[in-house]
Amino acid sequence: MSPEKDDATVLEIDGHEVRVSHPEKIVFPEPGLTKLDLVNYYVAVADGALRGAADRPMVLKRFVKGIDQEAFFQKRAPASRPDWIQTAVLEYARGTSAEEVVVTDAAALAWVVNLGCIDLNPHPVRAWDLDHPDELRVDLDPMPGVDWSQIVDVAMVAREVLADMGLVGWPKTSGSRGMHIYARIEPRWNYRDVRLAAETLAREVENRAPGLASAHWWKEERGESVFVDFNQNAKDRTVASAYSIRALPDARVSTPLDWDEVRLRRPEEFTVATVLRRFAERGDAAAGIDDSAGSLDGLLALAKQLGPAEKAPASSDGSGRRQSTMPLIEIARAKTKAEALEGLERWKDRHPDVVSLLEPSDTLVDGMRGSSSLWYRIRVNLQHVPEYERPQQAELEIDYDPWAGRG
Repeated sequence: MSPEKDDATVLEIDGHEVRVSHPEKIVFPEPGLTKLDLVNYYVAVADGALRGAADRPMVLKRFVKGIDQEAFFQKRAPASRPDWIQTAVLEYARGTSAEEVVVTDAAALAWVVNLGCIDLNPHPVRAWDLDHPDELRVDLDPMPGVDWSQIVDVAMVAREVLADMGLVGWPKTSGSRGMHIYARIEPRWNYRDVRLAAETLAREVENRAPGLASAHWWKEERGESVFVDFNQNAKDRTVASAYSIRALPDARVSTPLDWDEVRLRRPEEFTVATVLRRFAERGDAAAGIDDSAGSLDGLLALAKQLGPAEKAPASSDGSGRRQSTMPLIEIARAKTKAEALEGLERWKDRHPDVVSLLEPSDTLVDGMRGSSSLWYRIRVNLQHVPEYERPQQAELEIDYDPWAGRG
């Protein structure tokens, strides 16, 4: 490691020089972690992090303004990059394409972290076969009011369904509120088939754990359940991979677990500091994942047995859009989550009698993907409010247009 005059440090990693700009910049104030600390963390856990992200095209989720500001998503690899950084050109479902970064070693990990990437967001395909995923991803996403024990119960059911279908599930904390379960698959199926298999898995988990789990895509229909998010297997989706640091104040880490740990451990236990110790002591809990590739034949056969999933009726306005079966009103559309929540509080102040009737899962906060960043929408489900007391849709508290000024 050597300092440079322009507030940078150069690291020698895997035979490559990696320049880290502003190495002493504080990224996580609460634990006091600097940019260089993050680089050193990823180098230390590279064996596990690369098992989750190596050889996969990656969307760069860059926190250039800090963890308390929204990240922006960069699909295209920076034009100015070392010649040892590999790339692959992905064709997206919308007909666009992007030459994306492909991380192959610890030096490339350090390089993307220097760009402001805190977590790693790889696609479920390898650079040498971009049309056939080799990973099925299950994201257990709890609705408001759901505690960790319910997530664990659903995870155990998901493990059982995967095993019955001839697949091995590998659990990890999401680094936020939920849990991820990955299953390596043979790269023989296209995205459409993989998503159908994941949706079938979600439906079967819901069938085996009614009331605890939900396969309903529309948030207002889930109640206080754990959503088995199958759409993370769509072609344009990425998920924070193993050993990713999440942009939370405590520098929490998405951490692979053994199944016998799932009921005993909690997500908040796994931070940069604790995961460094854990990894040094025991290595990667998912070390065998690459040796467990299985077939989707079982899930695809089950899909035929279950038949098509039930769909909501179309709107009567001729647009062909889905008509929700729930009494929803929209409260705010905002550039940031904080602004959206401020709008919600103003609405609550005007409707205290309605608020007293709402359940936690009736307030729907959606992070919506824009062209390069998230924006936020808040809706309220009035299902627990008597019809005669339900407020009508009114002007939004905040009406942000994420597409303003775009063609």
